[in-house]
Amino acid sequence: MKIPVYLIDAFTDRPFSGNPAAVCPLSEWIPDGVMQAIAAEMNLSETAFFVPRAGSGESGEYDLRWFTPSVEVDLCGHATLASGHVIFNHMQPELERVTFYTRSGALGVRRRDGLLELDFPSNPPTETNDPAGISAVSSALGACPVEVLHANTTVAVFETQEQVAALRPDFEAIARLDEPWVVATAPADDDEFDFVSRFFAPTVGINEDPATGSTHTILMPYWSPRLGSTRLVARQISKRGGVFYCEIAGDRVKIAGHTVEVMTGMLDIQVQPLI
Repeated sequence: MKIPVYLIDAFTDRPFSGNPAAVCPLSEWIPDGVMQAIAAEMNLSETAFFVPRAGSGESGEYDLRWFTPSVEVDLCGHATLASGHVIFNHMQPELERVTFYTRSGALGVRRRDGLLELDFPSNPPTETNDPAGISAVSSALGACPVEVLHANTTVAVFETQEQVAALRPDFEAIARLDEPWVVATAPADDDEFDFVSRFFAPTVGINEDPATGSTHTILMPYWSPRLGSTRLVARQISKRGGVFYCEIAGDRVKIAGHTVEVMTGMLDIQVQPLI
């Protein structure tokens, strides 16, 4: 079986920055073990697989799944953006919007002013008053945040961008936290951006993710009221970096970014189709 594969850098307008995702369009599902093996072979934070939605009768509807090198995950922003790029540029260039059906519900991607924009459900974080939990987060990150919140991900809020940039996390300690995915965030220190973040997820094989769309479903409900705007521009200050143009829209978060295609190819493997 020959499977097309595209390498897309998401949330960047320059190659070799942002977050790289492999995207594999399929005509039908292949075994889960094969998809997991392909994701391990790609060795990127996520590899996306999608198939046309059965029985939908609608153009631009697909079922979508994401795999890290070690596990399947419930939500991934940058690989969804990358999947939209592949459909808009290689499969259905006439479309303005595509809908993906996933473990996390229906997720939209649309063209917007030269960007691609995700439409994800909002995931507001809640405060914690557990001193032991705050202490564990501080120990794992090597610095004490001013707030710790939760939304299926630990949110560590710092006073300055410099503090977030200086973090030297203990990934083994992060993996022992009750919520072993951690996003560290702070106000940005210049006028170009509103807030910054870094994201750590060692339990799924990603010590530090370069540019994480899904965390902004948590960060926007936090920063929007604090900064007094429903539209904010965020930067992930990883080594590769990423830029996110975000908007709160009711119970949804719109997360837009650029995409850059850096490679196309073909996987040539022997697999048995599902029966």
